[in-house]
Amino acid sequence: MTSNSNPCPCGRPLPYEACCGLLHRALADSGHGAPDAEALMRSRYSAYVLELQDYLLATWHASTRPVALEANEHGLKWLGLEVKQHKVQDADHATVEFIARSKLGGRAHRMHEISRFVRENGFWFYLDAQT
Repeated sequence: MTSNSNPCPCGRPLPYEACCGLLHRALADSGHGAPDAEALMRSRYSAYVLELQDYLLATWHASTRPVALEANEHGLKWLGLEVKQHKVQDADHATVEFIARSKLGGRAHRMHEISRFVRENGFWFYLDAQT
């Protein structure tokens, strides 16, 4: 876990507790969700960095959600996130294009993805992705 004053893993120039930490804690406390698809995508990236599988599953749409997520037992290290574009299709549908960098076994990796998000009952959910 990251400390209160550490920068947020999502790349915004805020401490974790004032950024994605608010969303991680809010979901656990009251079920309050992200204000938009980009904020949810950033909070999900931070959840991958911090290995918050419960948050990832809770913010994954029920129609595409896996039963469980594997723990990071292979030493994958997330290195950074760059949001390229956030497109709103309508009030309840959006996409976020991003690049996430990671390192595994001394090799650098780059994941370029366009994720689809849907809002249901006022809450945003990750639906699926195109890589």
